[in-house]
Amino acid sequence: MGADIVPFERPSVGSPPPSTERPTAGVRLFYWLMKHVFIGPWFKLFFRPWVEGAEHVPKRGPVILCPNHISFIDSILVPLMLPRRVVYLGKSDYFDKWYMRWFFEGAGVIPVRREGGSAGEASLLAGCEQLDKGLAVGIYPEGTRSPDGRLYKGKTGAARMALRAQCAVVPVAVFGTDEALPPGRLLPRRKRIGLRFGQPLDFSRYFGQEDDRFVLRSVTDEIMYELMMLSGREYVDDYASKFKGNIAKDAEHSPAARESGRATA
Repeated sequence: MGADIVPFERPSVGSPPPSTERPTAGVRLFYWLMKHVFIGPWFKLFFRPWVEGAEHVPKRGPVILCPNHISFIDSILVPLMLPRRVVYLGKSDYFDKWYMRWFFEGAGVIPVRREGGSAGEASLLAGCEQLDKGLAVGIYPEGTRSPDGRLYKGKTGAARMALRAQCAVVPVAVFGTDEALPPGRLLPRRKRIGLRFGQPLDFSRYFGQEDDRFVLRSVTDEIMYELMMLSGREYVDDYASKFKGNIAKDAEHSPAARESGRATA
């Protein structure tokens, strides 16, 4: 802990140098107040989070953080426990309500639409723009929250972003947040939570191949393997979104659901 990590340097491959654009003063102030005054101190007092391997995160320069996703508060925990600013790719549903939009926009969350296609490409470009500014970008490689705490097959968005922005990926294992605030629970339990950061993953051997689906799958699987080893969680070779869909279908066809349908007919 505490070692001075040399930032991952991107080799010159004819791409423009990273932008030096900074967040506006208002955004920086809002982020600082949330982290150090309004949310951070109370969050740490309540959950008493622990951290291992924070020295693996470069102190400056572009980097992608890839945590497993088991609770809503994961997106709060990771930025709070690092000294540098972290922006997140978050689902666009958070921006549909005005009273939530102001918070997520101020915190630098980038909306991601899940239907893919051009909308998903635009979100990846937005993430790369933040990396070009030298920021740390967080993205959940599973694409959604785990329905049961297990680690699910990764989607290729993080891999595509890493190869396009030509930066390192740091896997992040999240612990205990699924017990502190499980899905469907409004009020958190006072459970200790924690983070374990892995060694930065260097994918420079694949730079320039971000459109090769076999390369993207290989990079993604390597990220998920490191997450599995860091977290100790059972790995499921299927997408969490598909698993959730199957659960919903089973619920619709359950005896209780059929009985309810007959009662309301």
